[in-house]
Amino acid sequence: MALYKIKWKLSAKKEFKKIDKSEIKKIFTSIEKLSNDPFPSSYKKILGTESIYRIKIGNYRVIYSIEKDALIIEIIRVRHRKEAYRKFP
Repeated sequence: MALYKIKWKLSAKKEFKKIDKSEIKKIFTSIEKLSNDPFPSSYKKILGTESIYRIKIGNYRVIYSIEKDALIIEIIRVRHRKEAYRKFP
């Protein structure tokens, strides 16, 4: 299987920096694993979208899109579960 390149939206980078320091390493490790397997066991497709998915990491959610032809994963949001789906997409 080919490796996917991970890109971050600027807004997702800003959200990631605001996360509690104790959670950052676990979240970042899970995001890096997406390059090998963009569909891990905890993924779910966001209803009403074509290629946007989410993974659970503790109380946080990582929302990402996949461009299969270009082998790119774009991280859209990294938020606490209470805020992850507000005004989406």
